[in-house]
Amino acid sequence: MTFTRYAIYYAPPADAEWCRFAASWLGWDLETGRSLPQPEDTGLDVAAITKVPRKYGLHATLKPPMRLAEGQSQAALDAACAALAAAQRPVTLEGFHLARLGRFLALRPSGDETALNALAAACVTELDPFRAPAAQAELERRRDAGLSPEQDRNLTLWGYPYVLEQFRFHITLTGKLPKPDLPAVEAALNERLIPLLPAPLEIRDIVLAGEAPDRKFHLIHRYALSG
Repeated sequence: MTFTRYAIYYAPPADAEWCRFAASWLGWDLETGRSLPQPEDTGLDVAAITKVPRKYGLHATLKPPMRLAEGQSQAALDAACAALAAAQRPVTLEGFHLARLGRFLALRPSGDETALNALAAACVTELDPFRAPAAQAELERRRDAGLSPEQDRNLTLWGYPYVLEQFRFHITLTGKLPKPDLPAVEAALNERLIPLLPAPLEIRDIVLAGEAPDRKFHLIHRYALSG
């Protein structure tokens, strides 16, 4: 399969019960590259709620989607991801909790995020030679949203504003919702997903994912954190 962009993700293990529910909630299985039936008994329009994040699958971004730089290849990126993962240790978290990030809902880590942030920073910086420079139109679009000086510096250096000190690990579960709709969606997720979440939770691997011509992301390879 040919991919137009690549990203480094944390993708939860597909066989865990909470992951099966969350992937079904989004309607896309990153691991198998297949659409999934979404819950129909929530009283919510789950398809509309998840339309924006669906194509990315169940994940947390560690290095944002990028086009390959000239002279680079998927095989070389694969080798670099394997080497990076071999030098990183698994990360243990207290668990996840449901959080509002603006007007969308996501799972956020509970407890100390130091090791998690260091893993994400390594992905951003060590794999950056594979990233093609962002197009000027993309830079302008992101700046139009309003960035702090540090975010603008990140955009210039790393192609994305919300990395390194501006990074916030999160697993997106909805698109941007009207404020009056947030409580009902929160209630559904608190009832169905939150009781399934493990505590503590260990991040044991990272994945390379690619955006296919269907504009959905597919899992290419998992790499064990074995440092």
